Amino acid sequence: MKLIISALGMLMALTFSSISSAQTMQKKGLTLDGAKKVIAAAVAEAKSKNAPGGAIAVVDEGGNLIAVERLDNTFAAGANISIGKARTAVLFKRPTKFFEDVINKGRTAMTTLNDFTPLQGGIPIIVDGQIIGAVGVSGAASAEQDEELAIAGANALATSSAKAQ
Repeated sequence: MKLIISALGMLMALTFSSISSAQTMQKKGLTLDGAKKVIAAAVAEAKSKNAPGGAIAVVDEGGNLIAVERLDNTFAAGANISIGKARTAVLFKRPTKFFEDVINKGRTAMTTLNDFTPLQGGIPIIVDGQIIGAVGVSGAASAEQDEELAIAGANALATSSAKAQ
């Protein structure tokens, strides 16, 4: 009798365990150390390209600021713009250049969205197929260079199968 009760208990535990795991998932998260690594890679790229400045912001999956660094000679608003680019990239799960292009093609209604920075230079950070945050850059030599620095930062954490484009 004890054997039957013990077996039933184990069966119930396995059943509840499998139900529980079907209702949750494993998620990766971005740490402060990870954000610092992203910024360091973007700064290294800025130096290699002789960028005249740049503000680099890293946000988590919810768009919350983890870290920001403003290089010397970056215009004052650069930090806030880089944060906006990073938030836009993570909350909409795509590079901000996509939105700049959409607006330039005539979808100007998108400019009315709150907390939305549709300027090139925001890139989601993807690890093992999961978006764990984003990096935004503003104040380099051009919008294209902002994006290049952001891609370098995002790729510092990206897995080889999910490098930022």
